[in-house]
Amino acid sequence: MPKDRQHPGIVPPARSGLEFAMPGAPAYGQRSIAEVLTSAAAGMGLEGFANTLRLPAASRVCVVLADGLGRNLLKQKSAHTPFLRSVIQSGQGEVPVWLDSAFPSTTAAALSSFGTGLAPGQHGMVGYDVLDPRQDKVVNLLGSWDPGVDPADWQPFPTVLERAAEHADVTTVSLPQFAGSPMTRAALRGGRHISGTTSHARTAAAAEAMASAGPSLMYFYVNELDKAGHRYGCQSEQWEHQLEELDATVKRLNNSLPAGTTILLTADHGMLDVPEQQRIDYAAEPALVEGVRHTAGEPRMVHLYLENGTGPDVRDRLLAAWRARFGDRIWAFTREDAIMAGLFGEVRPAVEGRIGDVMIAARAPLALYDTRRVRPAAMEVVGQHGSLTKAEREVPLLCFTAGGRSSRRG
Repeated sequence: MPKDRQHPGIVPPARSGLEFAMPGAPAYGQRSIAEVLTSAAAGMGLEGFANTLRLPAASRVCVVLADGLGRNLLKQKSAHTPFLRSVIQSGQGEVPVWLDSAFPSTTAAALSSFGTGLAPGQHGMVGYDVLDPRQDKVVNLLGSWDPGVDPADWQPFPTVLERAAEHADVTTVSLPQFAGSPMTRAALRGGRHISGTTSHARTAAAAEAMASAGPSLMYFYVNELDKAGHRYGCQSEQWEHQLEELDATVKRLNNSLPAGTTILLTADHGMLDVPEQQRIDYAAEPALVEGVRHTAGEPRMVHLYLENGTGPDVRDRLLAAWRARFGDRIWAFTREDAIMAGLFGEVRPAVEGRIGDVMIAARAPLALYDTRRVRPAAMEVVGQHGSLTKAEREVPLLCFTAGGRSSRRG
């Protein structure tokens, strides 16, 4: 398989008279984050799964997901990852070296695609926070779920972990607070959950759990890198320290998991730093919110929901205002454009209303806030993600065999 591929060509606008271009959609069903767990389960020989990524056959698989580890960052910071660097240099593997995140390239959407094997247009987790049309209310889909939203109703499909647990031992290793979180119940439910407050505790628990099991699929979640990036930036010493900790964690797994276990390392999205002067309160500019009933999304992928009964003239004026204000520093498009372009994959009817009437995706290092709705502290966040740039959408996929034999890579 080629080591690289070009993104699909420029997508034309859905309507004439609006000159803009968008990058191609994530490669759902081919080489996206949605294919990792499903391919791992297929590599174990479990029924009902396709090995789209051509992962090696193995009875035990541990999938390490490092929140916020973009492909570009892993390459750029390789001096901080001696173990992972040795994996990459050890030989040629048949799996791709990188994958697409979901759209938006944010944890709620991407982890849900990872957990369900589906594109966001199916699982319905289409942003950090989005409109719940039933309540006419913006709801959060990550850490602060609205009491009026049932995770199992919002995302009704069985997860990969649930399906795999019918045939093999399935374990999630993560922090205690994620064991029964709404996000877990929506997209990562299934199997048993083992908690650890430190990386050492989690790796020890993972080794013990897998040693006592037969065929076993493990999801091992690491969130410290993402936290450091948001607070200090992905070019900071603090982020590099957490990258070194991730490298050490994966090395411990390599040394402690049963020999022959396939270890996969991937991520949900990448990240880039946004300078303070480029964190902009768009709500302070009336033309950018004229006719808008609700704002949602994330600073690099804004959803704008128009007032009920608004006609296309209002929508087009809003698009024109954003393009006039930011030019080629953004992509500005409509829900219909996004669906036609396949950004969310195939969109089921229940999900359409959760997507903004107008969407603004940042191209430049830019973060966009509605300070009427978000806390002032939100504008202090340095590392950002959510948009369609390569830094945010491209994530690594490394594949090797545990037991001191880093014989395969992606």
